[in-house]
Amino acid sequence: MMTAQIPSPVWRLSQTQLNVLATCPRKFQYLYLDQLGAPLHQDEHTRMQQGAQFHLLLQQWLLTLPVAPFVAADPALQHWFAAFQAAAPDILALADPTVQRSPEHERTLEFQGYLLTARYDLLLTRPHHAKILDWKTYPRPRDRRWLATNWQTRLYPFILAETSPYAPTEIELVYWFFQPPTDTTTPQSLTFAYNAEHHEQTRQDLTHLLTQLTHAADRYHQGEPFPELPLGDDRCSLCPFALRCDRLPTQPPAGTTTQLAPWPTLAEIAEIPL
Repeated sequence: MMTAQIPSPVWRLSQTQLNVLATCPRKFQYLYLDQLGAPLHQDEHTRMQQGAQFHLLLQQWLLTLPVAPFVAADPALQHWFAAFQAAAPDILALADPTVQRSPEHERTLEFQGYLLTARYDLLLTRPHHAKILDWKTYPRPRDRRWLATNWQTRLYPFILAETSPYAPTEIELVYWFFQPPTDTTTPQSLTFAYNAEHHEQTRQDLTHLLTQLTHAADRYHQGEPFPELPLGDDRCSLCPFALRCDRLPTQPPAGTTTQLAPWPTLAEIAEIPL
């Protein structure tokens, strides 16, 4: 029985939500309508915390606030910060008066009745040029096409072009990666230029995706779930909701074996204090 209600009067959508919606509408329903939490592995939780601390460290620096407590607390943060200062001194030098630096800059765009939101880790602006920077605490992808099609790469410059005087050709997005490969200690970057063609294609794709969302939401209120991926889609095997969607494999792939962990005994189950 579906009792969750779509937020009103306006639904705010980030690039994260657009990526989920474009990948699997049913997963979007579970996360954002039914509000079913997806469990995180401890290692993933630790990486997320470390990434959040690094973002805060850079924000502090760009606001000319003390960063010593962050650097002293985690050797990885100290390494990333020192390496970034060496690799991109122009970004952190704070010396160019012609460049306006806006860390953790937020923008919102109303589009088809939805509020599209963007939070730029750093926005560098000067006459006729705007650069969006985003920090990633994982290795740079080997294939940039994975990022090129990601909704963050598409939505961030789109919102800026729609809400500022900058033309699409005056905007670029730069990712910095702070988990470098083992053969180098230098942070690596990927730059995505923007243009009018990209802008129009993003507008069309957003219109199509949000129209689908509106229709699916209307049907959801009538008791019909959001669409799910076709049976056999490889992405289901990695989804935390695979069991809920009855998408777990019934038998292991050829040449592999699957061993299920035994059920714990009563003595092995930790007592939960009341």
